[in-house]
Amino acid sequence: MMIRSLFATLAAATVAIAAVNEPCYGSGGRAGVCMTTSKCSADGGTTINGACPSDPDNVKCCTKASCNSGGNCRWKSDCAGTAASGFCPGPSQFKCCSSSATGFGGYSAPRIPSVGSCKKVAVDGAKMIVAAWPGRVREIGCVRDCSCSSGNSDHCCGKATDMMCSDGGGVPTVSGKQIAEWVMNNRGALNLKYVIWGQRIWDARSDSVKGWDKWKKMEDRGDVTANHWDHVHVSYK
Repeated sequence: MMIRSLFATLAAATVAIAAVNEPCYGSGGRAGVCMTTSKCSADGGTTINGACPSDPDNVKCCTKASCNSGGNCRWKSDCAGTAASGFCPGPSQFKCCSSSATGFGGYSAPRIPSVGSCKKVAVDGAKMIVAAWPGRVREIGCVRDCSCSSGNSDHCCGKATDMMCSDGGGVPTVSGKQIAEWVMNNRGALNLKYVIWGQRIWDARSDSVKGWDKWKKMEDRGDVTANHWDHVHVSYK
């Protein structure tokens, strides 16, 4: 996604906020939604502390382990079975899923960008990620029509890929965490600069290896795509 200034983003980390009604990871990694504790309780959910770290005190990660006689609440994009509305807390895309399977991915192999405006390091990186996570990447974005200059997104220079991992743009998922941490752990082979997932950023030039929940927080940019809840952004050196 568009990054006006990576360094400004990092400087803003201490005042970053999570986005209400967007995803979070609850107890045991269960899919959740950031929402007020009162609304969560009224809808039959339970909250945990710390998963929506910089929101107001009354906004926490809400999960609901069971719904509608054997279902479980999760984001529709991640449901391997049928998904029913009206049984789960949060927005309309957080539904009661009839399957206990994760439902991550299941996509046909995406088109890999060709080398040109999209630089070879990005093309090679995209190939590695797709090969490591078959069926998990639906689409790949690389180049944007913008000036390749200091402070602009690496997409402007063809040195970044957006690894779309939900059922569509703007469709939330919690599936990207595994991919993002794999990218961090394979930083050398990918020639990684930084990776973003779920409003958190890890910079290969300065950060130590750690779980996604310990990465630097980013500000709320206003929607699922801008907050990187439908794709993993990978920038290359």
